[in-house]
Amino acid sequence: MHETQDLDEMLRLLRLPRIRATWEESVDRAAREGWSGADLLRHILSDELSSRDESRLKRSLSRADFPFHRTLEDFDFRCRPEVRRAVFQTYLEDSFVREGRSLVLIGPPGLGKTHLGVAIGLCAIQRYLHVRFVTVQSLLNRVLRTEVGRERERILRPYKQCDLLILDEFGYLNPEPAAGAVLYELIADRYERRATVITSNKSLTEWGRVLHDTSLASALVDRLMHHGDVYYLKGESYRLRGKPRQKVTQPSSQDPEVPEAPAPAGRGAEA
Repeated sequence: MHETQDLDEMLRLLRLPRIRATWEESVDRAAREGWSGADLLRHILSDELSSRDESRLKRSLSRADFPFHRTLEDFDFRCRPEVRRAVFQTYLEDSFVREGRSLVLIGPPGLGKTHLGVAIGLCAIQRYLHVRFVTVQSLLNRVLRTEVGRERERILRPYKQCDLLILDEFGYLNPEPAAGAVLYELIADRYERRATVITSNKSLTEWGRVLHDTSLASALVDRLMHHGDVYYLKGESYRLRGKPRQKVTQPSSQDPEVPEAPAPAGRGAEA
């Protein structure tokens, strides 16, 4: 039966789209260049695998939802001496994800925190790992907008289960009081199982104020730092480099003071 089937139809049934599109061209080239049957087979299978890798990479990048694509080679370590390239290179290794470790990057806007997070994520995707990138506020808005527990779990599940999660811009906006429990649930579920990167403009001791709950913030930091590191980035914003400085006046706040979270029990790192 199969011997009478059209070759194009068989390739379709076998789900070999690249070979289906290029086999005639490959056969003509083999005839011109005198390839053996094994050479032809190796060529068309290699082409199919390369095509599948390219498609997989596109799907993974789309699913990760990075705001831009940056690598570690694009990062100017000369402007950030507190972050040494040799040390940071270790976060690109398989062990970072395999051991379920954490990395927290803290500093003002424009210092490259998101760049470094994306660089780690891109490297992980190239190693066939499942990566998700999301701003903290965007994720919280989606979760807190729904009142149905099952729907909340559906939203959180991909972020709980991915190999590497990059949570960007924690603390840039003050979340609702209920947000702390959502973040704790997410981090606790990933603890010692999957890798997490967080960028923030608030020091660890300020997280209690951000979450409106010092005890919850302390428990969150404790889990992150147990198998994690924190870097405090300093210096001038990339975006403002070379531009005249503008004085920014902070408005006075009438909000009641929220006690700061205690210092984390885990290991900190400043390279």
